[in-house]
Amino acid sequence: MIVGVPAEVKPGENRVALTPDGARELTTHGIRVLVQSGAGEPSALHDADFVAAGAELVDGETAWSAELVMKVKEPQPEEFRFLRAELVLFTYLHLAAYPAVADALLSAGTTALGYETVRSSSGGLPLLAPMSEVAGRLAPQVGAHFLERAPGGRGVLMGGAPGVRPARVVVVGAGTVGLNAAWIAQGMEAEVFLLDRDLDRLRVVDQIHRGRIMTLASNRAVVERSVADADLVIGAVLVPGGRAPVVISEDMVRQMRRGSVIVDVAVDQGGCVATTSETTHDTPVIEHFGVLHYGVGNMPAAVPHTSTYALTNATIPYAVTLAANGVRRALELDPGLVAGLAVTGGHVTNAATAAALGRPAVDPFAALGTSAAH
Repeated sequence: MIVGVPAEVKPGENRVALTPDGARELTTHGIRVLVQSGAGEPSALHDADFVAAGAELVDGETAWSAELVMKVKEPQPEEFRFLRAELVLFTYLHLAAYPAVADALLSAGTTALGYETVRSSSGGLPLLAPMSEVAGRLAPQVGAHFLERAPGGRGVLMGGAPGVRPARVVVVGAGTVGLNAAWIAQGMEAEVFLLDRDLDRLRVVDQIHRGRIMTLASNRAVVERSVADADLVIGAVLVPGGRAPVVISEDMVRQMRRGSVIVDVAVDQGGCVATTSETTHDTPVIEHFGVLHYGVGNMPAAVPHTSTYALTNATIPYAVTLAANGVRRALELDPGLVAGLAVTGGHVTNAATAAALGRPAVDPFAALGTSAAH
């Protein structure tokens, strides 16, 4: 397969799907790589470095003409015209939160694999993890900024001061995002509470952090009390392939203090806070009931150099498998890619995505039999 890497067009998206090192890895395997000129510049990755790695510089339309297109974010409306039945798209999709994108992919018959649902042999989410780590580590930094008075916050310092209590940070969800958020927040010397229903996971956190991160078994009453007392709430709830459940209701938000901050990292999966809407890096916060809501759906784009390297480190082995073998053979070689297959031949193949979209789920290999992709 020929691999194409177009520039990202989603507002505020500064990442690119490939580094020069990643391009070199692909070309070493005899795979032709087409990179849109300038695509790496927002990530401080230069055209000359891609050329030195063996990639070819092309315009956007030519990059999209490749058999396998690697992106960072879901196709935007202006990119729908590039979707076609022969195309294999490898990117973050989050189709449960973006049904219009799902409709466009299904109408075109495109084969699309979502980074966010690819599984490792141990059952983990190896392509979601790097960006979850980055977003988790960013969340307390973002929250700390908006707690300052100038952007409208309560004027609370995360680490407090001698004789003054620190900010109270409540992290809902102890997955990759939540663990990283809690770790950074406690490093900023905030008072940190981590909520989750998985007691075994909380037990491990308690053993590692020895009380520096306080753990609470999550239920509605605990969430309600914790959120009401928080200066900063970080929503970090995940359902792979599906919509995030709403665990913080409008009534809970109403009980929060004026100038408090919510960072809903799950917003690109529909959000886990009832009052959250997706925002952009240009206009990152909206206010409801006096509470600042940060709902940027592509948080890691704020640090694109770090994020692009972290993403490519994880995706390249899968890209090599896909490009060298074609989709069907790649899925046979790596069962984890089967979970990543979201749509093909006009069918939804991921069960959680299908349920969220209200569509039937079709067996991946049966659906591939109707696909024009190789």
